[in-house]
Amino acid sequence: MLFWMSSGLAGLSLCCLIWVLLKPVHRATKAPAHVRHGGMRLIWPWIDALASAVSPWLSWHARNVFERRVQLAGLSAAWRPEHLAATQLLAGTFGAGGGLSLGIWFELNLIQMALPVTAVAIVAAWLPWRKLADLGDRRRRSMRREFPFLLDMATLCVEAGLSLQGALNEAAQHGPPGPLRDELRLALADMRTGVVRNEALSRWAGRTGLSEVRKLATALAQADQLGMSLGPMLRAQSEQRRNERFLRAEKLALEAPVKMLFPLVCCIFPCTFLIIGFPIAVKLFEAM
Repeated sequence: MLFWMSSGLAGLSLCCLIWVLLKPVHRATKAPAHVRHGGMRLIWPWIDALASAVSPWLSWHARNVFERRVQLAGLSAAWRPEHLAATQLLAGTFGAGGGLSLGIWFELNLIQMALPVTAVAIVAAWLPWRKLADLGDRRRRSMRREFPFLLDMATLCVEAGLSLQGALNEAAQHGPPGPLRDELRLALADMRTGVVRNEALSRWAGRTGLSEVRKLATALAQADQLGMSLGPMLRAQSEQRRNERFLRAEKLALEAPVKMLFPLVCCIFPCTFLIIGFPIAVKLFEAM
């Protein structure tokens, strides 16, 4: 009788565990556009369900930091700070589970497993944050490449007689496709809804996270206050951005030999010395 009761309780517990694990699938929300591929699309229901539990524990400072990271990475509005925290928590849990499995496989005791499991969990929880930072860096590099050409188009349109908003509209329509043009279209949409132009451009600079766009927004605000002509000011900004692009390319070219030094010394030189020295060593051993 006791055996059947324990078996029934074990089966009930297993059913409850399966129900808890599969419940997010039934009420799953649509995954954002940036996670419609790979493993993230499969685990998104659990991330979305865990985000509701994590949300009350996020401080305002952490929430602002996460929101800024998500904004700079260019993720869709469906990504909230809770989702990022839930992703880190889920990755840390999987990392701890993997480290624990390895510890059991190598027959370690609890004290020996504590440090490796903790280290693996911390590294696994850090990986989503690192991935988000990489997305933001890649997006900013793309916008830096697009910005000089887009600014040149706006300068030509202003010198041709268009207003600043009309020039920005032409640049947003015919400029190079990418995240910078998308953010400029959002700024123009803000202007059409009644937001002051300087405020819309300031928001544009904040969303991109580029110092070049922030300098342009500041220069345009000063030109409005002082009544300056926009054509020469935009031409000067365009030339400065182009010079900065050339200087950045020269800096990367000068850094290339330094970056090549480590693989050259550690990988290429030993192989070269081995190929040259091996026949010499064989001849010496034969002579001895």
